[in-house]
Amino acid sequence: MLSPTQFQQWCARLQLPPATRTLIARLRALPPSRRVQSRAGNVSGRYPSRKMGVTIQFESHTVELWAIYTMEHDPQVLEYFDQPPAFQLHDRSATARPVTVWHTPDFFVLRTDSAGWEEWKTDEHLQALAHTQPHRYQRTAQGGWHCPPGEAYAAPLGLTYRVRSSHELHPTYIQNLVFLEDYLGDGVTTPARQAQMVEVIEHEPGLTLTTLLHRVPRLRPDEVYALIGQGQLYVDLHAAPLIAHPQVCLYRDQATAAAQPLVAASIAAEASRGPFGIPAVPLATSGPVLWDGRPWTLINAGDTRTTLLPDVGPPVQLPTPFFLQLVDTGMITVPPALEGASSASPSAEVQQRLAAASPTALAEANRRFHLVQAYLQRQRELYQGTPRRTLSRWVTRFRAAQAQGGCGYVGLLPNTQARGNRTSKAPAPSRTLLETYIETHFETPTQPHAWEVYLAYQRECEAQGLLPLSAWTFYRRIQQRTGPEQQAKRRGSRAAYSQTPWYWELTQTTPRHGDRPWAIAHLDHTQLDIELRAENGHLLGRPWATFLVDAYSRRLCAVYLTFDEPSYRSCMMAVRICVRRYGRLPQALVVDGGPEFHSVYFEGVLAHYYCTQKTRPGAKPRFGAMVERLFGTANTQFIHTLLGNTQASKQPRLLTKAVDPQRRAVWTLGDLYGFLCDWAYHIYDQTVHPALRQSPREAFQQGLALGGEREHRHIPYDDAFVMATCPSTRKGTAKVQLGQGIKVHGIYYWHDAFRNPEVERTHVPVRYDPFDLGVAYAYVQDRWVRCISQYYAQFQGYSEKARLLAAAELRQRQQSRTPLRITAKHLAEFLAKATAHEALLLQRLHDQEARRVLAAIAGGPTLGEEAGGGASLCPQAEAGGGSPEAPHPPIDLTTLPVFEEYR
Repeated sequence: MLSPTQFQQWCARLQLPPATRTLIARLRALPPSRRVQSRAGNVSGRYPSRKMGVTIQFESHTVELWAIYTMEHDPQVLEYFDQPPAFQLHDRSATARPVTVWHTPDFFVLRTDSAGWEEWKTDEHLQALAHTQPHRYQRTAQGGWHCPPGEAYAAPLGLTYRVRSSHELHPTYIQNLVFLEDYLGDGVTTPARQAQMVEVIEHEPGLTLTTLLHRVPRLRPDEVYALIGQGQLYVDLHAAPLIAHPQVCLYRDQATAAAQPLVAASIAAEASRGPFGIPAVPLATSGPVLWDGRPWTLINAGDTRTTLLPDVGPPVQLPTPFFLQLVDTGMITVPPALEGASSASPSAEVQQRLAAASPTALAEANRRFHLVQAYLQRQRELYQGTPRRTLSRWVTRFRAAQAQGGCGYVGLLPNTQARGNRTSKAPAPSRTLLETYIETHFETPTQPHAWEVYLAYQRECEAQGLLPLSAWTFYRRIQQRTGPEQQAKRRGSRAAYSQTPWYWELTQTTPRHGDRPWAIAHLDHTQLDIELRAENGHLLGRPWATFLVDAYSRRLCAVYLTFDEPSYRSCMMAVRICVRRYGRLPQALVVDGGPEFHSVYFEGVLAHYYCTQKTRPGAKPRFGAMVERLFGTANTQFIHTLLGNTQASKQPRLLTKAVDPQRRAVWTLGDLYGFLCDWAYHIYDQTVHPALRQSPREAFQQGLALGGEREHRHIPYDDAFVMATCPSTRKGTAKVQLGQGIKVHGIYYWHDAFRNPEVERTHVPVRYDPFDLGVAYAYVQDRWVRCISQYYAQFQGYSEKARLLAAAELRQRQQSRTPLRITAKHLAEFLAKATAHEALLLQRLHDQEARRVLAAIAGGPTLGEEAGGGASLCPQAEAGGGSPEAPHPPIDLTTLPVFEEYR
């Protein structure tokens, strides 16, 4: 970002008026005016910008996010801000009526030579808006778009208003920008290694990445990507994805890359010229040529003789050397229109007619084509027996289709499918009334039966004196209208979603699952189909599982199990497990619209480690089909094989005591978590995936070999990371009270560091443990210290959720009395007396069971793990994320404070 001095210099250089300077300064200081949302099928999110130092919102991950990538890496863009303050546009409706609307553009951009608002949309959306709002969105003479009302608002301020289209964004370029983000500014290779690569590429410009990796011994893709990202090597990022090594051509700099095609083109042009210096003419048998201004058809170009057929008259045979001399000297040429058509692909009309032709029609066209060719070549014995007028008609159609669409063959296709009277025989009023009754009576949320609607239709026809159509016609018309639109009218949009056709991307775009491991991951929760018990036999209910899945390899990177419903704690715990096992976080994380994914703490952790958060639209499970399918796989392959699974309870009328899942429940949370990890990290990980045709582990390792291991992005699992994943208060800080310490959620915590006079009465950053109310953490004198509650004995072992339940119970008891502020003393006394309270007791049992899961995450072995080969909770060596850490000595977990269960 610009410093205050740089901003003033920039304003002076652009000679902006004082009012505009004030406007821009205010805009730079304000937060985004609105929070983006995922609606109508769009994927929104937040991008952690290195250029701006904040997260930038986007409302479309294929248009606005791509625009963010281009601005992030465009040296002409100094600053850009998302969702600037709204302003009024004075527009006109489609009927020319004056209207005034409030408008929030997507971005406000400061460039080296200008500043202004930018609105990004797909070109298809802009074309639709040009019809509904013709005075607001208009085409320019150059094929772009502009907004006259927006330009009218910006021009007096000396600013710009630009409407940007998705056609300005190149998918391959965007894919490569995302691919190189991990290498910007980070040194991965040594100077000696860099000099070695540069020497090889200077000797052979345009060398492919595959060749370079084989040419230089022990060269890693990471080293090449780092030089490309830092500008030491040049690659045309628009040409091919960097992950496609055989297609990536390397150059020393951009000037060398620009010179290579010019040299190749000049050599090719010289080679294509004839002996007289005239470009060679592309000739095709049965194709037209021009000789001295007259059209001829090239019948045959033999080794010794060439046959030409005029429009009128007998064919002419020329010696082939003489014919080629006429071509080389330019006496014989190809008509320009047909010359371009000969090398171009068939027109849309030709392709449509060929696609609509039946096998019988194609066979008949083939027969006619051979007869026409025989007629044109004067081979009478081949078309003998065919009427001359028929042949003449076919030849006329052939030449007309050749001249019109460049393909004479389609002119020979028979049109017998259009024979007969295909118009409806039923009276038009009866048909119109039938359509009306289907729309207004059948396709309604009341979901009436079709027969009742038909009877009402009959009665209305009799009342109007019309002849009703038959019931068979009525039912057939309903069947013809069956689809997602009809389903949405009768049962709602969610019921219609299953009938909505899948969206197939027909144009080039970025890979939907990323082009390498760690590019995209999905995070979601589900309630497993199994009933669990506590160690003392108390029934605890069904647990919640949290999965973090790598989209490219379908590998399960983190699995977490808890009884608590999904919250930011489960998200944080999944992040911790992922970093502990692999030392990495994904570049983009896809989540749904649940509130747990949009907490300040969770978004802050993702932004701190430069992870882009994408939010898929609600009630659209196909956007998260990968992780949703994996939930089903976990249930069918593992959970449904265990005692206490809830398959029988899904049909409550058929449920008996003998198959009641609650009576058959024997598993505890800790035991289930161990075996679930063993299934996820070992069994599933090495099973061939049908979509990949290899196991997730193999796909993961092969993807790292192509896309780079990116070890410089390693995240150490240390105290700093643990503190970063601990939540804080709303303020983020707390004041050190004299003799009392810090106050977090109404509870005082103390540490001896607070005795320092320099620390007293200062505000220090604080964090708290969601799973143990007895402790909190404060950042004092450049280190995190563990603070103890004044009621440590009463609070120890109670989670944040238990505290919330106790506080709610206290408030409920005080409703009929004088309002009482709940203090730490009241809370501690209530917890001491409420051990028999059902809600708190159940939460206490949940917390006790969760500590077994936390113990396993903290380093305990997975149940069923074999020496040297089982599933590990920390397989850095297996994941390519660095060497595994040395095993810790045995720790008595009962002597340590509880350190997070996270849900």
